[in-house]
Amino acid sequence: MNKRRRLTGVVISDKMDKTVVVRVSRSFRHPLYKKVVHTHKKYKAHDELGAHVGDQVRIVESRPISKTKHWVVEAIVRRARGNEDVVAQQEAEA
Repeated sequence: MNKRRRLTGVVISDKMDKTVVVRVSRSFRHPLYKKVVHTHKKYKAHDELGAHVGDQVRIVESRPISKTKHWVVEAIVRRARGNEDVVAQQEAEA
């Protein structure tokens, strides 16, 4: 295992060629008010695995691929419901 950062998030857009937008959510307790704060951030990631909207993926930090792309999809952790038939159809065509 190397020292590159790894994050897990949900694909919210797959409209670009070999690029997906991944939303990574995190929660933390505010240091002063002790309230749990929920926040999220969007990352563009290079996708060779063919992830679709709703899939839960693990992304890993990499060298800059383009101006805004510095992450690569490492694995698809869980497919979204309803995407199984789309994936099977694409594999049948290939």
